[in-house]
Amino acid sequence: MSAVVLKRRQQRWTPARFGIYAFLITAALFFLAPLYIMLVTSFKSMEEIRLGALFALPLQATLEPWRAAWSEVCTGVSCEGVSAGFWNSVAIVVPSTILPVLLGALNGYALSFWRPRGANLLFGILMLGAFIPVQVMIYPLVKVLAAVGLFSSLAGIVLVHVIFSMPVMTLLFRNYFSAIPQELFKAARIDGGGFWRIFVQLMLPMATPIIVVAAIMQVTGVWNDYILGLVFAGRENLPMTVQLNNVINTTTGERLYNVNMAATILTSLVPLLVYFVSGRWFVRGIAAGAVKG
Repeated sequence: MSAVVLKRRQQRWTPARFGIYAFLITAALFFLAPLYIMLVTSFKSMEEIRLGALFALPLQATLEPWRAAWSEVCTGVSCEGVSAGFWNSVAIVVPSTILPVLLGALNGYALSFWRPRGANLLFGILMLGAFIPVQVMIYPLVKVLAAVGLFSSLAGIVLVHVIFSMPVMTLLFRNYFSAIPQELFKAARIDGGGFWRIFVQLMLPMATPIIVVAAIMQVTGVWNDYILGLVFAGRENLPMTVQLNNVINTTTGERLYNVNMAATILTSLVPLLVYFVSGRWFVRGIAAGAVKG
């Protein structure tokens, strides 16, 4: 009986509880308002937008702005929409996610269990690289990639993303593997397992949660990147974010706000879908050891 009474008391609307919910609702509305405006504007015609009803739902919803944003809007000298940028971003993101995750897992595995001579020094150097601003490294990387013939190429931009992702990927996997009991690794060694066999057959299957975390971070980071894609990708491989900037800043005559909003939402769809679909896995991976160590 006392437990029921206590539960009822906890469910009462006290001033503190009311204040917390009011703050959370206000914060949610504050952050969702721009997305709502972008969404409803993307379905309006320009005649309706000129009426100035910013928060009003479309009187006659139309998909024409979305079609124009995808296949017709000018992204500089060409007027083929942001679809080309979408496929460029896919071509950049896939290898820029797979390679860093595998290399980060390999580095973390080696630094956690095999610990070669100078492992702590190497790890410290990698962590130092995580704090160097990207802008500081752009010019040296431009010179190096130009010297080896990779500047303004798909391979070049992928290599740049792999380089800049190594510190964080190594940190994630090293901390995760460090939480695994050493006895498990020693047992595998006694059974005759070598470096690669233990890594492929034992460590990688156990690292599924942190692999998901690393993949989500890498996909969203590479997809949302602007400055590296602008500098290193070249005209033929410009990612979607760069083309979105060109759509908004190269408009002549009347500015088509509905098309701009549709193009913006199309550009952000992949990170949003990744978080919505894999959010639960992300939380599990973080809880399983992403911030340990």
